[in-house]
Amino acid sequence: MTAPVATVDVDLVSRVRTRLSADGRAVLSPGRVAAALRAEGAVLGDAALLQVVATLTHELAGLGLLQALVDDPAVTDVLVNAPDDVWVERGGRLVRTEVRFVDDQAVRALAQRLVAAAGRRVDDAAPFADVALPGDVRLHVALAPVATRGTSVSLRVARRRALTLAELVASGSLGADAAAVLDALVRARVSLLVTGGAGAGKTTMLATLLGAVPAAERVVVVEDSAELRPRHPHVVLLEGRPANVEGAGRVDLRELVRQALRMRPDRLVVGEVRGPEVVDLLAALNTGHDGGFGTLHANRVVDVPARLEALALPAGLGRAAVHAQVAAGLGAVVHLEREVTGARCAAELGVPRTGPDGLVSMAVAADLRGRGLRWTAAGAGLREQLDLST
Repeated sequence: MTAPVATVDVDLVSRVRTRLSADGRAVLSPGRVAAALRAEGAVLGDAALLQVVATLTHELAGLGLLQALVDDPAVTDVLVNAPDDVWVERGGRLVRTEVRFVDDQAVRALAQRLVAAAGRRVDDAAPFADVALPGDVRLHVALAPVATRGTSVSLRVARRRALTLAELVASGSLGADAAAVLDALVRARVSLLVTGGAGAGKTTMLATLLGAVPAAERVVVVEDSAELRPRHPHVVLLEGRPANVEGAGRVDLRELVRQALRMRPDRLVVGEVRGPEVVDLLAALNTGHDGGFGTLHANRVVDVPARLEALALPAGLGRAAVHAQVAAGLGAVVHLEREVTGARCAAELGVPRTGPDGLVSMAVAADLRGRGLRWTAAGAGLREQLDLST
């Protein structure tokens, strides 16, 4: 259980904030907060003082009432639906917490402070914001009344450390035989897409696969928001940037992919393929940049060609060209599923197959469910490529 969060008098917080702002010092320390509390006449015992100092420090410079939830290493998401409706995802399950805000204004004030600290703004004119916070936390805000129950705050906490294939096996997300196949795919420089629905663990799996890339190779990672932290000695991380309040300065994924190709990547990685950058990724996989990686939202392996079409056609790549480039550049798909228990696991290994009409379909090469590895007839070519025919 998460430790209860101290409730601090709103007026006291306001007075302490004003007092701390007036002295002109930028660094906020627990000692300064404690001194300001005493100056405001707050009489507290040592234990209560330490608790209130910690809570006030979080309120003034951290995540406020949500800080203790984010600090829980088992928590991956913190979700504020309304002032009295705060949830966390822990161990793959959503759990309602006892955290309560005074009112929607308190949630809104926290959201606006966090967004402003990231150099952005969120207000009635721009009621949505998506920003990166220190500590590998991603913040999304939707202000009321657009969010009808009150200001919505979503915090995604990136995994502190990328897992290894052995750790995925130990956690039950993957069978040992399947892990050996994935390791062989990476080392054989087979270009891979990691697919699955929202929350299926695609980023976790991609970070794990990057950890299996030989140490002598240079990995260049392109992401819209930095989440990947692979365990690899030679990684370059590139992150997109939204436009500023004047509408200038935007750097999108497509530009980052083009720049990444000029940075001598042994492995080009697109953290999440969800727009026109798919055109540049497919082009790269067909021009000598084999062994690339990306993630893609797809409900099933067989849906992958349609998803790639839906992203590439609006960007100007014709249907025939999409399928030709997928057939020539994509080697395999690792598909993940989220079980009813909330556990994330590897489900299928897919391979592209080109029909007489030149269109690509995806065939299931191996079923990985139940932590097993059951090859199908469609997987014969991949097994031969990886020298796993015996």
